[in-house]
Amino acid sequence: VRDAETIEEIGLVNQNGEVSYLNNLDKEVAGKLIAQSFSSDAVETETGRPEAIYAAKTFTRENGEKYVLFVQWDRPRPTPFFGESNSRNIRLLGLFLTAIAVCYVFARYLSAPIVKLSEAAKQIAAGNLQTRVAPEIGSRVDEIGKLGKDFDEMAERIEALITSQKRLSRDVSHELRSPLARLNVALELAKQKGNAESQSLLDRIEREARQLNEMISQILQLSRLESQTETIERTPVNLCKLIEKIVADANFEAASLKKKVVIKDNIDCEINGNENLLRSAVENVLRNALRYTSETVEVFLSKNKSEIVVKIRDYGKGVAEAELVNLFTPFYRVSEARERKSGGIGLGLAIAEQAVQTHKGKITARNADGGGLIVEIILPYSAAHQQTILRTKAQKLSKPQPLQVER
Repeated sequence: VRDAETIEEIGLVNQNGEVSYLNNLDKEVAGKLIAQSFSSDAVETETGRPEAIYAAKTFTRENGEKYVLFVQWDRPRPTPFFGESNSRNIRLLGLFLTAIAVCYVFARYLSAPIVKLSEAAKQIAAGNLQTRVAPEIGSRVDEIGKLGKDFDEMAERIEALITSQKRLSRDVSHELRSPLARLNVALELAKQKGNAESQSLLDRIEREARQLNEMISQILQLSRLESQTETIERTPVNLCKLIEKIVADANFEAASLKKKVVIKDNIDCEINGNENLLRSAVENVLRNALRYTSETVEVFLSKNKSEIVVKIRDYGKGVAEAELVNLFTPFYRVSEARERKSGGIGLGLAIAEQAVQTHKGKITARNADGGGLIVEIILPYSAAHQQTILRTKAQKLSKPQPLQVER
């Protein structure tokens, strides 16, 4: 009749209205179906309950009597999302987890190249112009693959332009060295043959030539540091003693300006590095501070388990926050008029940054509370560095010393 599991009630009525069997059926509904069922082979109708259905079917017995069979069954109900059995729930959970895994893999396939492009852009912004994304992205032929190729072409073009600019500055500086040397020789001869009236003019020419020579030296030094073509010799360097020497020299120059440099904190520490580069870094920062401080420049030397920090503070007007990130850019001037008055050309801090980066360190600048600028030189320091210093000293002691013979 239907699925036996869903049948609720059954009734049997003949054509005379005699009820042979009626088990809790709705008589009102059954009465309505009697006429309909005798006039058709089968009738189905819905009751007031949305979950139940009545059906009526006529049939004739061998003796000719007609009957109507009434059946009530439950309306088919949709299977709930989580089934009634644990095995079905496990299958649904497995399907759900599989869908999540597939979506994750697909999302990673789309987003991973974009993340690599973002990281490459940051590397180029940090100065690593050799960064490329084609080896990371692979042989993709979609829009992301084309974007990676365009990115590499752009990076190659930028690298070529900047390399050409640096090479031009280096070559021009080299070419200027020879005529400048001849100019100095001619200047000395002119001073010997000149009179008192021309002496002041010759002195002015000498000062300008000296400044030009210093500028050329800084450009060449910056080019060597940026190209990293020279092998940097590293030896144990006592930063405490080095800073004391630099401060003594700086005070000698600052005396004419009625300014001074004061060492506030200075601890005994050593680092395995190049003394000339470290001296250049500290000197350039210190001279820059002396240009703009009101009276005093303070120097601090400290260390912890992982790094050594050289902090130099001046008491000038400071720098606008928007310009702090450009302080270490070659030839950058915070104020055109102020730099010209002080004699700076915007290379000192750039040289300091390159010298510090050669030692795997970093240099930062920030405005101090109460006015002035603080520049920090941060150098890596660890137990491994200390062991390297000790090995270097031991190697020097183990080398045979030449025999000194007095005559």
